[in-house]
Amino acid sequence: MDEGGEVLDLRNYIDSLDWSSLPRILQVCSGVYFQGSVYELSGSEVCLSTGDLVKVIGLEILSVCCEDMGTNTTFELPIEHTGLFKLVPEDLPYNTIEEMVGLQPVGVDACGSFSFSSRNELIIDNFTVSAGKEITLLSVEVTEDGEKHARCQLTGLQGACAVVHIPLSIHGEFYECENERGYSLQEIMLSGRLCKRRFRKTKSKKCGGPLLFTPIYQIKGIMHMRKNIVKFPSSLEVDVIDVTEQCKDLTFVTPLSMTEVATQPREAFPTMAEILEGPEANRFFCCTWFKELQKGKHLVLHKRDNTPMVLACTPKGRKAQQYFLISQDYGGQMRRRPREFSSVYEVYVAFTRCPGLKVSVTRHYEAVEEEGVPSLSVGEQLEVLKLHTVELPKGDSEPAQEVESLICRRIKEEDDEDDDDDDDDEEDEKQEENDEVCLPLFTPAHFVEKLSDKKKYCLADLEKNFSLPLEVKVASRDKVLEKDPLVGLTAMILEETLEETTVLASLPDSPDRCFALPVHWLQMSLSFTSDPLPWAEGQTPELRLESVTEVTDHFYHEYHRLTQTDMAPPPRPPKRKPSSSESQKKSGKPKAKTANSKSKNLTEKLDSLTLDHTKPGLKKRNPPPPPECVEEPPPVIPRKSVAESFTTPNTYVRTPRKQQHQEKRSSDSDHDYETVEDVIPLHDSLFY
Repeated sequence: MDEGGEVLDLRNYIDSLDWSSLPRILQVCSGVYFQGSVYELSGSEVCLSTGDLVKVIGLEILSVCCEDMGTNTTFELPIEHTGLFKLVPEDLPYNTIEEMVGLQPVGVDACGSFSFSSRNELIIDNFTVSAGKEITLLSVEVTEDGEKHARCQLTGLQGACAVVHIPLSIHGEFYECENERGYSLQEIMLSGRLCKRRFRKTKSKKCGGPLLFTPIYQIKGIMHMRKNIVKFPSSLEVDVIDVTEQCKDLTFVTPLSMTEVATQPREAFPTMAEILEGPEANRFFCCTWFKELQKGKHLVLHKRDNTPMVLACTPKGRKAQQYFLISQDYGGQMRRRPREFSSVYEVYVAFTRCPGLKVSVTRHYEAVEEEGVPSLSVGEQLEVLKLHTVELPKGDSEPAQEVESLICRRIKEEDDEDDDDDDDDEEDEKQEENDEVCLPLFTPAHFVEKLSDKKKYCLADLEKNFSLPLEVKVASRDKVLEKDPLVGLTAMILEETLEETTVLASLPDSPDRCFALPVHWLQMSLSFTSDPLPWAEGQTPELRLESVTEVTDHFYHEYHRLTQTDMAPPPRPPKRKPSSSESQKKSGKPKAKTANSKSKNLTEKLDSLTLDHTKPGLKKRNPPPPPECVEEPPPVIPRKSVAESFTTPNTYVRTPRKQQHQEKRSSDSDHDYETVEDVIPLHDSLFY
C-alpha cells in the first residue's frame, strides 16, 4: 500500500472516477461483510475484508439516491423510474455566457431546453436585445477566426422567431429562466452536467424541496480465488485506496471448473494448472489417477477433446460386477462370446439388432397348450426368422387372443440330415413345415447364442461390424498400458457407446502417460499457472493414453438414470381359462367353509350342553318321584345278544361323522364285548 495515497470513501471514489481509466486496483482499508437485501440486488455474496485487493473492471448504474433539500431526507429510485423531473433555476446570476454554458446541458438532446435572460440591455451587431427578454440557447458554434458564439433564438410578440449569435465572452448579469422540459432519470444520470443540478418533480402535488440526485453504481471486479466476477454496490461503507501503480504486475487467480477448462480455446493448451479444490468424494472412479487429484497438486493439461468411449461391465455372477469406460484407442484384441438369454423376448431384442441370430436351448421347457407354447429340449438349435402375430386356440364362447411370437426354424444336425436323404419330396415339405416353431415373446425359456466366429477384433471393428450389446473376452492385452485391467476377466459385456467431453492430463513427473478427465463427472476447480512445461521447447513427448478407466456401480447406475429412454416392457402371457378341476376346487371351497362353520357352531352348542338341557320351546319336566322302598331284589338284566350289540345313536343331537370300518370282534367265552360301529365323540359319551 502506498503510504502517501489518499483514503477515500468508496462512493466518493467511484463518483470521481474517470471510466476511461479502468481497470483500477483498489485495496480495502476498512472491510465489511454485506448480506441480506444486497443479495437481491447483486445476486452474489461478497466479503470485503481489510487488506483485500479488488480489480475494478466495470461500472453500471444500479439505482439513484434522491436527497430532498427541503427536508434533508433521502430515498432510492430505480434507474428505470418512469417519472419526469424539471430543472430548478439557479438563484445566483452568471457573469458571462461562457460561464453559464459550461454548467448547462447544451447539446442535441438539450436543444431548446435552456433559456436565460439579461438584466441589462444587450447590443449585438446593431441588434438590440431588451432587458428581461427570454433567450433560448440552441448550441455553441465556433467561427472561422476561432471565436466561440452562442447560437440563440428570440421569440417576438407575434410569434416571429429570430436567430442571433452572441459571443461567449460578452459580460453582463444573466439569469436562468424556468422551463417545463422534463428529464428522465436515465437522461439525468448519463449527462455530466445534469447530474450536478437540482430538480423538481413535474407532477408533484406534495410540497417539498428541490431534489439532488446521486448515482449508485454496481461495481464489477475481480478478486483473488473468486470463481466469478464479483458485483457489489458503491453505497457500501468501505474506505479504499487506489494502488493501481503499485500492483500493475499483480495476477489475480481465477478458479475454473472442469466445464470452464473444457471451454477454453485450443490455443490455451498445453499449459500447467494447479488444483485449487479436489473432488470432494470418490463416487464414480476406481482408477489410480484419481488419487492424484488432490489440492495443491499440479497437472499438465495437454488438450480438450470429445472422446468416444464404450461402457462395459462384467456379467452377473458370484463375484462383484466391475464397470469400465473403454476408449476407442484401446489396443487390445477381443473375441466374441455367445450371449445367454432368459426369455424369448431377449432373443427377439438381440435379433432386431443382429439378424440371422442362431440359438441353442439350454433348459427343458414343457409345452403349454392354452398359451400356444411348444415344448423345448436341451440342445435344440433354432434360427430366428421373423416376428409374427399368432392367434391362440379359443373355446366356444371365448374371443380370440392374438400374441406376438417369434418364428424360428429348427436346425438339424448333420447325422439327422443323412437319415432323411431317403424320404420323399412330400415328406420333406411336411418336415420343413414342422421344423418351424412358434415361440410367444413371453415364454421364459433359456437359450445361448450359437457362434462359430473365432476371429480377434479390435474395439473399433466390433463397434463397426456388430451392434451392441456384445459379450466378449480379451484375447491379447493393450501393450501401451502398464497393467491392463481387462486381461483375466472371464467375460465382459460391451453395453453401449457414448461420447464424453474430456481434458487430457498428466502428472509433471511423467508427462507422456496421459489420462482422460471426464468433464461432467468431476467436481473440482483448477487455475492456470505460468509455470514452464516439463519438457524442452519444441520436444513435445509422444503421449500414451490410459485407455481403460474403471468406474463404480454408482457411476453405472447414475449414467443409466440420466440417459434412460422409455422402452416398452416385455409382453405378458394371456389370461388362462380355468380348467374343470380348478373350477371344482374353487366351487368346493365355500362348502368346506360352511361345513367348518357348522361344525364350529355344533361344538360350541355341545360345550354348553348339560343333562338338564331341553329343546327351546318345551317346558322343563319335573323329575320323577323317588321309588317306593321295595324289599324285593332288583330284576336281573338279561345279556345282550350279538345282534343287539350296536349302540343307539344320539337322538337329541346329530353330529356328522366319518364312518370308520372296523372289524367286528367276536364275543369271548368269558367276556362280553360290544362292537361299536361309530366312534363315539366325547360329547356323546355324556349320555351314557
